[in-house]
Amino acid sequence: MNHKALLIKLYYLLVHADGKVNEHEVALGKQMIHTEGITESEFIIQLESVKKRNHVVVQAECIEELKKLNHEKQVHSIAWLCVIANADGFMDKTEWQFIYKLYSKELNLTLDEIMKVQKELIGLKEKPVMGSSIIA
Repeated sequence: MNHKALLIKLYYLLVHADGKVNEHEVALGKQMIHTEGITESEFIIQLESVKKRNHVVVQAECIEELKKLNHEKQVHSIAWLCVIANADGFMDKTEWQFIYKLYSKELNLTLDEIMKVQKELIGLKEKPVMGSSIIA
């Protein structure tokens, strides 16, 4: 299983959960791909592929793939979603419901462990990412 591809699918589902993509979410998407070693071309190809698919099917795949990850990677993945969802200073209700379903209902993770990793990722986002033309 490709963890990078999973992160891209989760990113897409999250940023479209509330029906609107904002510039802060896109900026954090850039930071995520930079931090996770995902090339811009890989990101765009995966994103275009996900856009063409049924979101319910993609979400079911993501849940299945998340369950196959070790605990650390599960927490890391959900923490990225939290960072991105809070990018504009506010987590929309639909974004929160999406994240909550994943971490609580499907993976049985605790909010405390996610928040710990989220704080680490927030520290990374303060380092600027140069020139990228990512789309959402």
